[in-house]
Amino acid sequence: MNPTYRQALAQLRGAQKPAARSAPAYSRFVNRRWGRYLAAGAASRGLSPDAVTGISALCTFSGIAVLALVPISVGSGVLVAFLLALGYAFDSADGQVARLQGRSSTAGEWLDHVVDAAKSVILPLGLGVALWRSDAVDDRWVVLPLVSTVVTSVLFFAMILTEQLRRVHGVRSRADVDPGSRSWVRALLVIPMDYGVLCWSFVLLGFLPVFLGVYTVITAASGLFLLLAAAKWYRELAALDAVRATAGASQTAVPPGASGSPSAEQVPA
Repeated sequence: MNPTYRQALAQLRGAQKPAARSAPAYSRFVNRRWGRYLAAGAASRGLSPDAVTGISALCTFSGIAVLALVPISVGSGVLVAFLLALGYAFDSADGQVARLQGRSSTAGEWLDHVVDAAKSVILPLGLGVALWRSDAVDDRWVVLPLVSTVVTSVLFFAMILTEQLRRVHGVRSRADVDPGSRSWVRALLVIPMDYGVLCWSFVLLGFLPVFLGVYTVITAASGLFLLLAAAKWYRELAALDAVRATAGASQTAVPPGASGSPSAEQVPA
């Protein structure tokens, strides 16, 4: 029997993942709350986490379709922003439904990541189509969303790969161990990279010069973040390799006079 909306909402309030202080403000304080309300509604209707992911994808790709196919105007910009933000809220809701129903799965996580990967590439390409179809700006502005496509896709892949390689070495991120460990300064600095901010920036689409200025700042900030983060992640993974190599050498080293295999004292616990 499905819980009522009020019951699901009450259960969800006690089943939230701890929020890292480094999370951008919109994602932490707005999108998670909206996702909780949507998750309660979905759970009260018996929707599965994968179904909620599907709704998220439908909202997001509908917004991208409006962006690419409908002439740029104030109204189309507002509609695009609303659909993208709604899709983002459902993206938060699917994980909350999974925790509420005890139905978290590897396949569900895979589906969520595939949808995220697709929208990170298709959204800037949709903007490129919109700019190319518009007579209000020079065609050279199409380069901007193409740059954004490269930045967002590389950043998404690098983040996922880094996390997987950490797991190979048995290392958890600092935010996982202590969600409150990161500073508010970083949380403020990553606001331009917040997907929610990107979604609502399309409200300005009808005021194209202003929108392009905002989108340029978002793309430049994301590119700078990618460069800094990539350098940090490379150093971190190189250090993990060095630790593994040192541990391997200590396990295989045989002191003079030893008969063969390392003693218990030589083998790390």
